[in-house]
Amino acid sequence: MIQHPMEQQAMPAALDAAALQHLRAWTGRSEEVHDDITAAPLRGWSATLDRTDAPPRPGDAVPPLGHWLYFLPQAPQSELGADGHPRRGGFLPPVPLPRRMWAGGRLTWHADTPLRVGDAARRVSRIESVSHKSGRSGEMVFVLVKHEVHNARGLALTEEHDIVYRGAPLPGATPPAPQAAEPQAPWRRQIVPDPVLLFRYSALTFNGHRIHYDRRYVTEVEGYPGLVVHGPLIATLLVDLARRHVPGRLVRRFEFRAVRPTFDLHPFFVSGQPSADGRGVRLWAHDHEGWLTVQGALEFE
Repeated sequence: MIQHPMEQQAMPAALDAAALQHLRAWTGRSEEVHDDITAAPLRGWSATLDRTDAPPRPGDAVPPLGHWLYFLPQAPQSELGADGHPRRGGFLPPVPLPRRMWAGGRLTWHADTPLRVGDAARRVSRIESVSHKSGRSGEMVFVLVKHEVHNARGLALTEEHDIVYRGAPLPGATPPAPQAAEPQAPWRRQIVPDPVLLFRYSALTFNGHRIHYDRRYVTEVEGYPGLVVHGPLIATLLVDLARRHVPGRLVRRFEFRAVRPTFDLHPFFVSGQPSADGRGVRLWAHDHEGWLTVQGALEFE
């Protein structure tokens, strides 16, 4: 792993009891970030998703997951680590494992107080837990962050965000067995994750993580076969699939979990199975070989 000199000094060689105790000390930390809900990011988001929405106007509600375009970390260039993220040890704990991924989340929207274009909004975030697991695939640290997004009218949405940190692949380690996705679905869309799509989403979310655009880094340093498709992008495409099939329905809850990385080497698919009563949808993504990569569930108002 390539490391910034300051990171190299701060990151212990192993996650011993003292290191884990140090990381768990981050539990309970909080931060508050303010942002203005402007129209331009939503226009770029719609274009990136290949939608034909009318341009957003003041007062329009932000579509589900559109809040991920705001409250973005904007660390100075000199404060970035070797992986393109801000160096560790600020709000998030300084986990000394090289692979950092968005593992999933659970979101609830409040229909009476939605985020709208023109809002002055704030996000209050809190580290809920820091946990450790060690198995055949190596060490992992899970960080659970709770976000609450408010506007002048009250609480607009609540989100639990799962982050996982993993060690580099162990020599000779057997990768987890893949899980077959359901082969048929009433709703299905093929996605071509070319580098332009990944670049545009990284730009929209001000995401400097090099696994999404730097092929040499992702293959030679982190050991992946290709550029990694953003977990939040796949989650957004799952919700977008539901929006395409039932336009106008308000989303109340959504949860998703990353099962297996998706790479830019082949097209992948997003699929949906609406419930019999029409109140929800099971959603999932799978790769070109049919292996499940992301699974989720959505509930309508």
